[in-house]
Amino acid sequence: MIRFIIKRLLALVPVLLAVSVVVFVLLRTGENDPAMSYLRLSGIPPTDDALADARIALGLDRPVLVQYLDWLGRAVRLDFGRSYVTGAPVTDHLLHYLPNTLYLAGVSLFLTLALSLPLGVAAAVWRGKWPDHLTRLLAAVGVSAPSFWLGFLFILIFSVKLGWLPSVGIGGPAHVIMPAFSVALMSMCINMRLLRGGMVAEMSSRHILYARMRGLPPRVIVGKHVLRNSLIPVVTAIGMHVGEILGGAVVAEIVFSWPGVGRYAVSAIYNRDFPVMQCFILMMTVIFVFANLLTDIACAAIDPRIRLDKGGNA
Repeated sequence: MIRFIIKRLLALVPVLLAVSVVVFVLLRTGENDPAMSYLRLSGIPPTDDALADARIALGLDRPVLVQYLDWLGRAVRLDFGRSYVTGAPVTDHLLHYLPNTLYLAGVSLFLTLALSLPLGVAAAVWRGKWPDHLTRLLAAVGVSAPSFWLGFLFILIFSVKLGWLPSVGIGGPAHVIMPAFSVALMSMCINMRLLRGGMVAEMSSRHILYARMRGLPPRVIVGKHVLRNSLIPVVTAIGMHVGEILGGAVVAEIVFSWPGVGRYAVSAIYNRDFPVMQCFILMMTVIFVFANLLTDIACAAIDPRIRLDKGGNA
């Protein structure tokens, strides 16, 4: 298992380097001039002399490769420069907002797992009955409805009409309920249907028939054999759900005025705040990559055959 984890970690290095190159080059070679954005946000008239001075101050007068290597060296030390808007270090801003985003994403992921697993099991065990039909209806609605539409719908019903929950901001547990549900619903429905399909296929397999012939209780068959063997697609999907949840969190932060990284990044994109944009994209990439790494490790723990290479070695 240790060797498997080391291989996966080494494979992450070229991925992160490639993403850093793409992000840096695209932002540097786009239509928007970072020096022009810097002057505009600083309130300085963009004269030719001012633009030349800004490019020298920002290091934009050097070759792109030199700029990239300098930025990469500082990024490894978690130094992503200073915001064009506030002049403060970008890392300080993101570390200030990141806990709020992780809190929202963590609650959303918890709701995804806490609701999708029992509902998926119930749909498979009572296949063709009302729990199965109910989960199908829920899945159809959850997959089809955009998270921003759900957010506005929740605000209308639970804040405006009923007055049960606060509509905006961050505070106690009541503030996170609607944003977390609006973010988690799509991932929950996907997980639920994946688990249901896997369990239904597993129930018709030969070793489950033998287990029934041996007289094992249905609870043992479902919990120990069917559920365990059906979890690998679900665990794999969880790695994808991290991206969905973080992407949905950006939308939820806008709808519910949640002070998180996504809302800060959207403001940076609007203002063409290049240091913040670079840091945000790279940070999201790191989170996605490590989420996939943890997913691979979890799948390998469930099914040891995943750790084997083509030669049959671990």
